Amino acid sequence: MNEKILEQTSKKNSAEDYIGAERRSATKNEFLNGKVLARSGSNRWHNILVANTAIAVGSRMHGHKCEIYIGNMRVKLASNFICYPDVVIVNGEPKFADQSFDLLQNPTLVVEVFSSQTNSSDKTKKLENFLEMESIRECLLLKEDEMRVEHYARQNAKQWIYRIYNERDDVVSLDSINTKVSLAEIYSQVKFGQAEFSSKAVN
Repeated sequence: MNEKILEQTSKKNSAEDYIGAERRSATKNEFLNGKVLARSGSNRWHNILVANTAIAVGSRMHGHKCEIYIGNMRVKLASNFICYPDVVIVNGEPKFADQSFDLLQNPTLVVEVFSSQTNSSDKTKKLENFLEMESIRECLLLKEDEMRVEHYARQNAKQWIYRIYNERDDVVSLDSINTKVSLAEIYSQVKFGQAEFSSKAVN
């Protein structure tokens, strides 16, 4: 979830200009309100959290009509915001902007990893866009430098339930994809100081 603004000019980019440039680019950038934001590289713990979450959820997806995309799928949240969630899941048939199949329009669940160094305003902006997206039913924010999962679950168009999980034995119920995942699984092998957490799968 770490970004920096690539260009600060009076001329704003259009979403179409951004998509065209992004498809030709060797690097990943996000788009917010006409500004192109560079995504910085992710560290060891960030990558482990993303992999653990994708593996834990993906291992339970057999027989489900879900698709999981990890880190490289562009998602259009609004006309002025396009990003790459760390993990994005679609329950049902995915919808794309065109035949390039690289701009997803109907995510069901998004997962983002953040840390104490993440700019709070950046985190808030991204979260607000996630929660405003009609197709998104759940959102998970994973803290990389402490055991903390923030879970947002949509109840209706104007109401979300917000839960915080911060114990190794806590289990998060992801109702939008009919799956449960434990914090022990998500944080397996992640170290905070000297502590390392081993995996404990939920049934």
